[in-house]
Amino acid sequence: MCVDEPGVHSCKGVVIQRRKRSAMDTVMLAVFAEQEELRSLRRHRSNLRNTTDIMELPDAEFIKNFRLNKEAFLYILGEITDEFPPQRQGALSVKEKLAACLRFFAEGSYQHGTGKDFDVAVAQPTFSKILSEILTVFERKMCPQWINIRMSNEEMRRAKRFFYEKSGIPGVIMCVDGTHIKIIPPNVNRNLFYNRKGFYSLNVMIMCDDTQRIRFVDAGYQGSNHDSHVWGLSSARRYMQQLHRNGDTNIKILGDAGYPSEPWLITPHRAPEDGSPESNFNRLHSVGRGIIERTIGVLKNRFRCILGARQLHYSPSKSSKIINVCCALHNLCLTYLNDDLQ
Repeated sequence: MCVDEPGVHSCKGVVIQRRKRSAMDTVMLAVFAEQEELRSLRRHRSNLRNTTDIMELPDAEFIKNFRLNKEAFLYILGEITDEFPPQRQGALSVKEKLAACLRFFAEGSYQHGTGKDFDVAVAQPTFSKILSEILTVFERKMCPQWINIRMSNEEMRRAKRFFYEKSGIPGVIMCVDGTHIKIIPPNVNRNLFYNRKGFYSLNVMIMCDDTQRIRFVDAGYQGSNHDSHVWGLSSARRYMQQLHRNGDTNIKILGDAGYPSEPWLITPHRAPEDGSPESNFNRLHSVGRGIIERTIGVLKNRFRCILGARQLHYSPSKSSKIINVCCALHNLCLTYLNDDLQ
């Protein structure tokens, strides 16, 4: 029996304390259950990594998941493995890191998709770290090898034939265009990334040749920048300018009306009359330049993390790296999958 006397708890006080202890016990049990679930999930992922080899996937399924075939995957793995420190016991291998990132590039969803995918078996926080590692290594090791504006004499002759047959314009070896890649609003100077289409983006300049191989990419400009501004400051323009100064005046590229007309950059006439020679030139110019639009379409549909319906949930600098890597992977696909994209 509880009696309200000095130094003695009342019945009400005892009941409150018991309820508090009961609530604390419930919270402790919930925390313990959650921790045990996480431990079980880690063990499950670890077991999957130890028992599952992605190289055992059927070829078609492998390409569907990673966009590359096994030969290309092993080539990349061989090129980048030495860039990573020795693997610690229980840590992810370079093969597992590469697979997780390729899955993300191909899938296009935010980290939740890859982080909960047991085919890759990587937790979200871990994936965020390894994505940064892969991007840094890939930009340093692979992008310079697989994105190159310089063309051999044979490549130039082939490109000139292709574009002349399409447009009737002599000397054309490449096309240029800009495309907006959606990103989340940055924390700093976000107004500079808000483009005229009404969303936050990077304005990415891409150049391709007659085979839809990406020869140049510049993903470093905010969405509010105009295509002509990006072109004017690009190393690609300086390269073309230098070629002309060296006497290679029969080398040109095609660009749309958003670019300035220059001796090495052929753009359409503005507002020509129907049926005029200028109007006919514009029609042929558009046919020749169509390959850059198809190239950008193939790039975005293959690596859906940069597709228009998606949005990169990263800083502008990290998003720029993702775009660069996707462009290099696009070129790898052309080589290893023997894509017929014409």
